[in-house]
Amino acid sequence: MGKRWIPLEANPDVMNQFIWGLGVPEGDAQFCDVYGLDDDLLAMVPQPVLAVLLLYPLTSLDEEEKEESGASGASAAGAKDLSKKVYFTKQTVGNACGTIGVIHAIGNATSQIKLVEGSYFEKFYKKTADMDPVQRAAFLEEDDEMEDAHSVAASAGDTDANVDVNEHFVCFSCVDGELYELDGRKSEPISHGPSSPETLLQNVWCCCSFCK
Repeated sequence: MGKRWIPLEANPDVMNQFIWGLGVPEGDAQFCDVYGLDDDLLAMVPQPVLAVLLLYPLTSLDEEEKEESGASGASAAGAKDLSKKVYFTKQTVGNACGTIGVIHAIGNATSQIKLVEGSYFEKFYKKTADMDPVQRAAFLEEDDEMEDAHSVAASAGDTDANVDVNEHFVCFSCVDGELYELDGRKSEPISHGPSSPETLLQNVWCCCSFCK
């Protein structure tokens, strides 16, 4: 990865201002913290859940899995069929995983979120709708408007910005009744079985090895 951005802070206030400024109506969706995995704490999260963004520390095993994913790839036919219903992009900009996670979250919830007409997000998803994940990544890498918006959001956090981080955001979304792991470091979305907006949060913790 040649270009590197300042990483986004895992801060709902920062991310909410980020998405609202790019075209998500404030009344349609917002990020919130998950304070723990106990049933009582999970019940505090407003329903329905459209997506989960998880920030976790990278390990050497994650790097190996990334290389294996890149080497294996998806069949052309399989990738084409999947791309028709799951919005997915690769990540080619360093430290952009937070923004990639946001793009995956919003891009797979457009049936529940009515984006502001003429907004950045509305135009972005229309322009990239027929692109493959690699083309979307290349488009995003040259997109000055998103880079500027990311920079503003990254500078709005409570902690000092540092480009040298060893943590990674991954998004989990429910699409057509199926739970998908959306990680721009990997070659394609990963299915984790049946899910729904009402059970998405619990389903993520059940399948997610990062939390174990």
